[in-house]
Amino acid sequence: MPGMVSEWNRRVGTENRSHMTGRVAGKVAFITGAARGQGRSHAVRLAEEGADIIAMDICRSIQGVPYDGPSPEDLAETVKQVERLDRRIVAIEADVRDQEAVSAALARGLDRFGRLDIVAANAGISSAPHPAQDIPDDVWTTMLDINLSGVWRTCRAAIPHLVAAGHGGAIVLTSSAAGLQPYANVAHYVSAKHGVVGLMRALALELAPHNIRVNTLHPTQVDTPMIMNDSTYRLFRPDLSHPTREDFAPASQAMNALPLPWVEARDVSNALLFLASDEARYITGVALPVDAGALIT
Repeated sequence: MPGMVSEWNRRVGTENRSHMTGRVAGKVAFITGAARGQGRSHAVRLAEEGADIIAMDICRSIQGVPYDGPSPEDLAETVKQVERLDRRIVAIEADVRDQEAVSAALARGLDRFGRLDIVAANAGISSAPHPAQDIPDDVWTTMLDINLSGVWRTCRAAIPHLVAAGHGGAIVLTSSAAGLQPYANVAHYVSAKHGVVGLMRALALELAPHNIRVNTLHPTQVDTPMIMNDSTYRLFRPDLSHPTREDFAPASQAMNALPLPWVEARDVSNALLFLASDEARYITGVALPVDAGALIT
């Protein structure tokens, strides 16, 4: 099944790339967590459709997160992929837990490009599973500080520029299927991702008079390093001492109504592109699942 899904996504991706239409031509996007995974995919997809990119990522591992973080080389690869599309990109290493660093990263991009149109607050982490009462204090704090407060800090840095420019804009916050329904043993992740929805709804109301739209994305499992690691495999297959990607696939499949175990990052990027484009010019305050039907199972 995973092989069939990969082939399907390869063909769909090829078809998408052959029909570039400049849906965000001339716009500038600020993307956090851009070194790899969904963030890199967002940068490339928006660049394919004409956007220039301000890419930010921490580019190091984070204490307490049970998989390796992105590297400077990962961020450099995002730069290469965007530049191959003849688009411009500014890449900055910064941590969403540091407001000054986030604001300075955005300022560097604004110095280069002179405008801001799209904000993709995508940076996030997963965590080892724990019953809620057993989550260590530092693990809880790190999760909320990155997955919720980091999203707020990204918006906090960007909103004054969008408002001052006076030409509207689109803010897309990455939540999760776990932002709309609960899952056991990841209460800290569920809490953060639900919080992102509340933030989105409040911002959508506050920013509507400025024609700035705010929406959330809610993926199911995505084939990225944040999901494809031993911690996730153990969460879904606690019956095995050393579960693998192949062991994880049927358990992940069981979450989804459609017959596939996970989606590709590009599937999420296509949804982000839609929300960022003028095709969605009257869509705000919406929680958009890209979930293979996970929320209806």
